Amino acid sequence: MAAPAARREVPPAQALDLAAAAFALLSSPMRLHIVWALAQQENDVSQLARRVGGTPQAVSQHLAKLKLAGVAHARRQGRHHVYSVSDQHLTTAAQHMLERLTRDVAKVTIRA
Repeated sequence: MAAPAARREVPPAQALDLAAAAFALLSSPMRLHIVWALAQQENDVSQLARRVGGTPQAVSQHLAKLKLAGVAHARRQGRHHVYSVSDQHLTTAAQHMLERLTRDVAKVTIRA
C-alpha cells in the first residue's frame, strides 16, 4: 500500500495570481521560444529574430513585455542591446516543460 501523500500548505491567492500571470506571459509560442533561446545564450534583437524565426519588430515587442515582467534584461554593447534571461526560475520551468513535451512529440512522430 502506498504511503499517504504529505500535506502541503495551500498557496496564498497572491502567489496563485503571480504564477498565473507568469504562465500567461509564456503562453505566446514566440515569447516562449525567445525565453528558451535566451536561456541558451545572450543575443541582440536581430540575432534573436533569426534564431526564433520572427521579424526584429515582433521580437522587439515580445522582449519589451519580457523585460517589463522581469524575465529578461538588456545591456548595452556598442550600438546594440544584448538581451539575456533574468528570471532563472521561470526559465527553468519553461525548459523542463519544453523538454518533456519534445519527448512526447517525438514519441507520437515515431508511432505515426
